[in-house]
Amino acid sequence: MEVRLTDLTKIFPSRDKKDKSEVVAVDNFNITIPDGKLVGLLGPSGCGKSTALNLICGLETPTKGQIFFGDTEVTNLPPEQRGVGMVFQNYALFPHMTVEKNIMFPLENFKGDKKLTKEEMKAKALEAASLVQIENLMSRKPKEMSGGQQQRVAIARALVKRPKILLLDEPLSNLDARLRLQTREEIRRIQRETGITTIFVTHDQEEAMSISDLIVVMKSGVIHQVGKPQEVYDSPVNLFVAKFLGTPAINVFKGRIDKGGLYIGNEKVLDIPDTAVMNGENVQTDGRDVYVGIRPEGFILDEAGPLTCKLDRVEVMGRDISVVSFHDAATDAGTVCVRSIISAENDIDENEDTVKFSLKPAKTHIFDAETEHVLRFI
Repeated sequence: MEVRLTDLTKIFPSRDKKDKSEVVAVDNFNITIPDGKLVGLLGPSGCGKSTALNLICGLETPTKGQIFFGDTEVTNLPPEQRGVGMVFQNYALFPHMTVEKNIMFPLENFKGDKKLTKEEMKAKALEAASLVQIENLMSRKPKEMSGGQQQRVAIARALVKRPKILLLDEPLSNLDARLRLQTREEIRRIQRETGITTIFVTHDQEEAMSISDLIVVMKSGVIHQVGKPQEVYDSPVNLFVAKFLGTPAINVFKGRIDKGGLYIGNEKVLDIPDTAVMNGENVQTDGRDVYVGIRPEGFILDEAGPLTCKLDRVEVMGRDISVVSFHDAATDAGTVCVRSIISAENDIDENEDTVKFSLKPAKTHIFDAETEHVLRFI
């Protein structure tokens, strides 16, 4: 089922007696989520991800805008008539019910032609439990299960009524690291097997990038970029998106473009064309102050390299090593280190005071210092 949001906006009144300004949680969302895809809503805490999900589900009423499931507008439909399945962060299981009864609960609310017999409900509950591989736990109660198992029960309960759309609100945040990895792989497997359009809310960019067909990067209720995870990582539209995606985070330096050269400090690190595209318009680059974002994997250890950093330490990571250094032009210089990921085959003398790098152009992103929009060179 395709999901289409048109000018979707949610404004909450201020609860602060002194500050009466309204809170815009979702600001003019315009997006089409393709049928059968898993889409990650990604952004920092408070950016409006969960509010957007609640609007799609029907738990919140939009201030303006429209919501379409396929060709049908559902903006004013109550949640129970939208055909959605919702999985919450805190599982929201009934503690006095068994796994079987928790999964069956949505089916007991069916009325009229959709009403099922007890045997039919049991069969559907077992089918949903098998999908998430907990069919041997049907007689247990939530307190007798691990966090990961409880989350699977919540997913099975959402799937049992065969929803048109599955909504997941930070379903992995209460799990430990290993369980998070295992459960997100299960979510991806289940989504592929069922083909249900799924919207997954998370603040964990690694989580979103690993399982999503598309990611929607948000900040302050506004969509900043939509695309395939690798495309968004490789071609961020602005500095916020570049900084939000990637582990370790992108390294950001203050720089300038002067006479066809990109300078970080007094060092010319790349040749730059005279013209670039910013926000769809051609702009001149000469004399422009910029931010230079370099992905950790964008450094090449080079004794004759143009970028000189003050060496701090080398961290062994197995097949790679992380070179930790400092540079006066780095944003928040002296407090934020520069991390460079290079092959462990490289030999670095940790007794040296400095380390020199060449840069990979494809892993180096240049942003206008005033607008923070990316400059794409032509």
